[in-house]
Amino acid sequence: MARSLVIVESPAKAKTINKYLGKGYTVKASIGHVMDLPKKTIGIRLPDDDSKKKKRKGKRSKAAPEKTNRKPITLDDAKIFEPTLQIISGKGKVINDLRKSASTADAVYLAGDPDREGEAISAHLAMVLSKPTKYEEEAASNGNKAAEAKEKEEAEAKTDSKGKSKAGKKNRDEISIPPIDPKKIFRVTFNEITPKAIRAAFEKPRQVDSNLVDAQQARRVLDRIVGYKISPLLWDKVRRGLSAGRVQTVALRLIVEREQLIRAFVPQEYWTIHAMLDAGEPPIFEAKLSKYKGEDIEVGNQEAADKIVSAVSKAKWQVASVTQKEKRRNPPPPFTTSKLQQAAYNRLRYTAKRTMGLAQRLYEGVELGEEGSVALITYMRTDSVHVCRKNRTTTNRRKTRRKRTKRCGPRTFRALRKMCASICPTISSNCTS
Repeated sequence: MARSLVIVESPAKAKTINKYLGKGYTVKASIGHVMDLPKKTIGIRLPDDDSKKKKRKGKRSKAAPEKTNRKPITLDDAKIFEPTLQIISGKGKVINDLRKSASTADAVYLAGDPDREGEAISAHLAMVLSKPTKYEEEAASNGNKAAEAKEKEEAEAKTDSKGKSKAGKKNRDEISIPPIDPKKIFRVTFNEITPKAIRAAFEKPRQVDSNLVDAQQARRVLDRIVGYKISPLLWDKVRRGLSAGRVQTVALRLIVEREQLIRAFVPQEYWTIHAMLDAGEPPIFEAKLSKYKGEDIEVGNQEAADKIVSAVSKAKWQVASVTQKEKRRNPPPPFTTSKLQQAAYNRLRYTAKRTMGLAQRLYEGVELGEEGSVALITYMRTDSVHVCRKNRTTTNRRKTRRKRTKRCGPRTFRALRKMCASICPTISSNCTS
């Protein structure tokens, strides 16, 4: 009996999931993305820039390139901003291995992370597993065909000069295993790596969500366009090798605006008056002067502060009123991505990269002695504070057992209620976390 093939992103995740699925499944890792935009060209179909045609009218090169009757690209073009994807260098061996396993499997399940990036990786895996093309298409041209032809000639020259070493590399990247039937490729997602969550996901497989793929692709295209415009400026003004994209550009804008506000700020002097009071019994406590002669005070300089201190220093102090309040403090909600990074930096001084790397390992699974590889947290890239019903029930049961008190109900967070209310009132009325 043939096994089903499950493809995940990392070997650590594959090891944990393989333990839960059993003998009927083979779990393999794609080790991240298998397709991306080309490195040497922009790889995006952009509209033509008319300003470039006006430059260097008087100068002509000795060997002018032949004119091509290419139709100009306009904003009305149906394929405007469409990216040209190609297989990442060195991924041919991984794709051949996955195709070989998929050819003998009853079904192929793409189990990437439950976000846009994971959906895009799954879509690219479905493409390279089921389609025979090499994905070495020409970049969506913007008048740069001559440059691409020159790069191709240089690559061929390097291959001829270095002989067997280059040929060997080309053979390693070549995809030789035939594609599989796309009808047996399915997509599964789960927010936590537990036996119950994985079984539930495999009971309801689906197709790749094209909307999520388009969202990731739009983000990637924006990264490339902004990066190609900003990075050369950064190399010229700061240091070569630095990169900038949609995130760094906006962050820099925020820093500049904040710095402008700091420089435009006009400082104003103000004073506060505090007294250390002894009630006859320890401890000595501190009090802040908030009213003087029944009115709120604003002390603008030292002279006014000294005048008030000399007036109240010989006065008799008495407690006007004592108010007792019961303060209720709730535990914080589960971490979202941003709160996790903030807490890790404030408490441990971890960078965001180190925090997310450690969280990824905890999500994929760590070795726990006899238990083997166990996933310890739910998916960490999220803005939701939702906790699954099973975990809430288990936690409440343990809490009741320990404290022997009346079992409390599930906790609901305002942010989640507001979000659900904006989507659907029915969801809001039943939404608990």
